[in-house]
Amino acid sequence: MNKFVSLTLASALVAGLAAGCSSSKPSAQGGNGAGSGGEGKPVKLKMTVLSDDLNTFKLAYDEFKKENPNIDVQIETIPQQQYYDKLRLQLSSGEDIDIIGGNMDVFLDTGILEPLDDYIKKNKIDVSGFGPLYDSLKVNDKMYGLPYRKSNWMLYYNKTLFDQAKVPYPKADMTWDEFRDLAKKMTKGEGANKIYGAFLHPWAQTWYIQAVQGGSTIIDKDLTPFKKALQFRMDMEKDGSIMSWAEQISTSAHYNSAFQKGNVAMNLIGDWHVAQLRQAEEEKKINFDWDVVPVPHPSGVPANTSLATPVSLMVNKNSKHKEEAFKVLEYMTGAKGAKIFASKGFLTGYSNDEIRKAYVGDGSMKPKNIRYFVEQKEYPEYPLLPGVKNIVLNNIYKQEGEIALTGGQTAEQAIQKIGARVQKEWADKYEKEFKTSKK
Repeated sequence: MNKFVSLTLASALVAGLAAGCSSSKPSAQGGNGAGSGGEGKPVKLKMTVLSDDLNTFKLAYDEFKKENPNIDVQIETIPQQQYYDKLRLQLSSGEDIDIIGGNMDVFLDTGILEPLDDYIKKNKIDVSGFGPLYDSLKVNDKMYGLPYRKSNWMLYYNKTLFDQAKVPYPKADMTWDEFRDLAKKMTKGEGANKIYGAFLHPWAQTWYIQAVQGGSTIIDKDLTPFKKALQFRMDMEKDGSIMSWAEQISTSAHYNSAFQKGNVAMNLIGDWHVAQLRQAEEEKKINFDWDVVPVPHPSGVPANTSLATPVSLMVNKNSKHKEEAFKVLEYMTGAKGAKIFASKGFLTGYSNDEIRKAYVGDGSMKPKNIRYFVEQKEYPEYPLLPGVKNIVLNNIYKQEGEIALTGGQTAEQAIQKIGARVQKEWADKYEKEFKTSKK
């Protein structure tokens, strides 16, 4: 990234982490199962993970157990709607949860996370397989979690519509301006039978992706790239090549149903859409051919640069068996665990040729170009800091973007207000805990 966020945790958080570190530090043996229970002695751990990932974690644990018979892990989950609130409550009340799964930013302000740097160093963990995401997960130059999976973005396209229009398919290396021209070319008709060249879901990410692809973040002081990105979405609406934000809201249009209807040529959305389309084909709900290519990119940015949302495993600083907990984390997030997750259709934080092959499969299932998912360079959707998702993304960007997209203000006015609100509603609130600076 051409811009980075450097964080300094305040006294409350630092004190909490220091207290946790003093109770147990990684030994030179570094997570080889010889923790507080001694070599080979049984150790019981508890791990809480997201419900969508539970079954795959159990499969991975079965393999881990073959190599580590002395480490017993009780894997639990919490219903999706309650997951983070309930897990935070459990951790704050001192419940014995050794390993935590989820979005790392949700837990940073609790001071409950154990720094992993010493464990990584003493175990000589090869972190190169995590790519750029590894450094982007650091907080105050420390690592508090490793990503076991991620979600990234791709451009889906209706091959049948392109064949009928006798227009070449979208290119794997396509700028946003080329995408806009192609969307205009694929748009035709009126009313209920209109064919839209593209569909951009109402989420703010679908317009600010251009800025993040260039290395900007949604809490930058200079938000100029975001003004250009918002204006681009507004211009595509004027072209008539995408459904307007207002129409999307009034008709409850959704990226999945809109694309499956068969009147959208290109759909910009995340990797999870693959499973949705495969299911629709199994249920014979769609009768068109489809594939994927990398999302468009700004000029000067390499092709197949996208957004990603990493989901991590973390160690509770209050765990009585931190070395063994790290050993589980290392397995699940590393090459062995990643291969199991990839074989089940998850994009993994760690990747190598074998893992990419496991994800791509034997080529018998769509999309044909699925390899693009595992060849991407990704930037995080948003900085993984407390409050950024809930305050900055879900409130500020969403609200000001919507006003602009409904004609209530210009793109420039929207971005000016976003900058002021980020300072007032996020930066001022967290400045006692965090200090940010640009390198």
